[in-house]
Amino acid sequence: MPQTLTEMAVAVLTTADGRAKTALSRTHAAAWFAARDAGDPIPVGVAAPPLRPARPEKPDLLDPRDVPKRKPGSPAGRIALLHAVAHIELNAVDLHWDLIARFGEVPMPMGFYDDWVRAADEESKHFNLVSDCLEASGSHYGALPAHAGMWRAAEDTVDDLMGRLAVVPMVLEARGLDVTPGMIEIFRKAGDDAAVAALEVIYGEEVGHVAYGSKWFHFLCGRHDLDPKEVFHDLVRRYFHGALKPPFNEEKRAEAGLPPDFYWPLAEGSNLR
Repeated sequence: MPQTLTEMAVAVLTTADGRAKTALSRTHAAAWFAARDAGDPIPVGVAAPPLRPARPEKPDLLDPRDVPKRKPGSPAGRIALLHAVAHIELNAVDLHWDLIARFGEVPMPMGFYDDWVRAADEESKHFNLVSDCLEASGSHYGALPAHAGMWRAAEDTVDDLMGRLAVVPMVLEARGLDVTPGMIEIFRKAGDDAAVAALEVIYGEEVGHVAYGSKWFHFLCGRHDLDPKEVFHDLVRRYFHGALKPPFNEEKRAEAGLPPDFYWPLAEGSNLR
């Protein structure tokens, strides 16, 4: 059995099956918090995570341009949309555990690990909620091809904790705050109450994940006496491929600690890009 938090993280990263990965993720998260509550915390430790996490044989991973486009107004389109969300959530599980495993040697407060273990646990729940919806619709995760580029942000920031925080929670997960309300409306119009409920859970909890990114990014900037906005712009221009796409959910982004002057200068059409 893993003896440290980073070993727990590697165990999740090296588990291929989605349901098994998320079950192990939730088990390790529960163990971490139980030990914290008992006053006998599990050591963080140092581990050697794989460059890429283990993945099931399916889905086939394609270049984004080659993933078939389906209209969300049809039942097949809604299944494809749920499949895409499940793929995002499974990648998010690995992204959060990879953050813990890969940067275990960086001295951080225990609250940092609490936040990312909690985020990984919630992403695991999200994957299972969406997988349940897929199965109730006669499909399953792996039945359709998926985006092959989801792990690129992790590979690009493999040795840069601030870069990882800037690109993953503060850009990629913040994008989820922009698009999820529209997805909820698609399933509400279709009368799919289970999918609406699952997406509403995801929407509410993703605000917290973006907030964790912003909090710890600002913490590191303060530690190194850096201007957070300038560093954020520099890191996103370095690691994120393309401009940010409005419209932005400014209310939820602000709730998560992302003010407009962080992301608008990086948006499509901005002369500051």
